Amino acid sequence: MKIIQFSRGFLPAVVVSLILILTGIGGYIYHTQKGEGGFNLGVDFQAGLIQEVQFAPPAFSVTYSGLGNASISLDQNNLYIVISGSAVEGVTYTFSFDTYPTIGALTSALRERGIGVSVMAPESAATSDGAGKRLLIQSASGNPQLGQDPYVLHYLPPDAAPVSIDSVRSGLSPLGTVAVQVLGNPEERRFMIRMQDNELDGSGISAEQIIAALENSFGKNSVAVTRADYVGSRFSKSLTDQVGLLMGFTLLLILCYASIRFKPQFAIGAVLAIAHDALIMATFIIWTRMEFNTTTIAAILTILGYSINDTIVIFDRIRETRQIYREETFVRILNRSLSETLSRTIITTITTMLAVLSLFIFTTGSMKDFALALLVGMISGVYSTIFIASGFAYFWENHIKNRPRIKAQAVSKVSAS
Repeated sequence: MKIIQFSRGFLPAVVVSLILILTGIGGYIYHTQKGEGGFNLGVDFQAGLIQEVQFAPPAFSVTYSGLGNASISLDQNNLYIVISGSAVEGVTYTFSFDTYPTIGALTSALRERGIGVSVMAPESAATSDGAGKRLLIQSASGNPQLGQDPYVLHYLPPDAAPVSIDSVRSGLSPLGTVAVQVLGNPEERRFMIRMQDNELDGSGISAEQIIAALENSFGKNSVAVTRADYVGSRFSKSLTDQVGLLMGFTLLLILCYASIRFKPQFAIGAVLAIAHDALIMATFIIWTRMEFNTTTIAAILTILGYSINDTIVIFDRIRETRQIYREETFVRILNRSLSETLSRTIITTITTMLAVLSLFIFTTGSMKDFALALLVGMISGVYSTIFIASGFAYFWENHIKNRPRIKAQAVSKVSAS
């Protein structure tokens, strides 16, 4: 088997890595000075209002003026009307979308139960897609306890054109700084909207203002709120601190594990390699302005696990080779071990990347970013295992461990002369 001289690339690899990491630091400073923030932080890391909306035209509105109290709710297959109170006997009416496949049929059945209905969509519009997917949407805004004020239900036409994220941002631009993220497939027309609070004066944008701004651009009752939450400054700061602790704890555990299984120099090399991968991914995220959110953190942690696994395999081979070829120099053992595991490393990486590549091609939104981060991290993981982790082990053996012996030899030569 031909032994590839990987050791010749250790020093150039360190130079290249340092340049890449320095460009990441420079990018962080550049974007911070521009007022964009070093990272393009996602909704989880900033205090303010988080709202998930779906652009769907109104289907019909319902009212109730009978005895007792009436409430409305939906699940995947049915619409429910629950009537309760001291003046009536409690009863639940169930309207199956299989039994009432159109909005016209469903609203007629509601009227028969004493529910006031005003139809806004074509009565021939379907209530489900026939494959078990509900097309009616219940908004979190408004009061599901029915009364004289109309409560609007929405529906998503199967042939509805996607809504662009730029048009959503344009509609919200009068409110100031806004972060918008696509959720699910474009055909679902779902978005997460994040409005940051101004913590200096305590001002913030209300959920009603967001809906009003969107309806000004897309039409009245055209926006269904599927979730609305408020993230306080304490929570966002706590989450940021937890991310730092999680990264540090991960590195510490890997250092302890590698120190027990191998020698300390190999453990330090392994930690340097995964720290290198985290910094390279951070550089990529900074310059591409990929949103830094919990999905991005999951991608980084996944790559750290992938990289340390590859590193442990190579270190195992180095230990085995060292026991077999006891008379060979460490650098030759290192090159031999890397050459023997090269085919395994390439095949494993390419196989994994094919699966991740399919995610990148066939998904959208945060999952697409997750796949892209994994692709970059896998390349960095293979590179760091070969040139950073192994390079540090080589540096330790040649320049630190053997320094007393080299110094003693130099002294003896001087004495002999």
